[in-house]
Amino acid sequence: MHELSFGTWVIHISSVLEWIFVIFLVNKISYLPGNKSIFILALAMIPNLIGAMSAITWHIFDNQSQLYGLVTLQGFFTVIGNTTLAIASIYIFNKTENYE
Repeated sequence: MHELSFGTWVIHISSVLEWIFVIFLVNKISYLPGNKSIFILALAMIPNLIGAMSAITWHIFDNQSQLYGLVTLQGFFTVIGNTTLAIASIYIFNKTENYE
């Protein structure tokens, strides 16, 4: 695990932990009255989490070339995650627009 500096590891790991915390927090908020459509946001965040975990896994194993597929996997899940987040945002916007 010598490929990254200590500060970079702190940022990587804290980002993943924050992302997990926010997924649970958004899920909890979705149980409040009038917030059912927010649950989709928690689901939409999962692909980005998988991508981040792929990147960290590659770094844990010192960026070995045999595991370079994890970089491709991380990129794939980032694209999927960003797309699902955009779709979830549009869905939530359309659902809340009816309350005005």
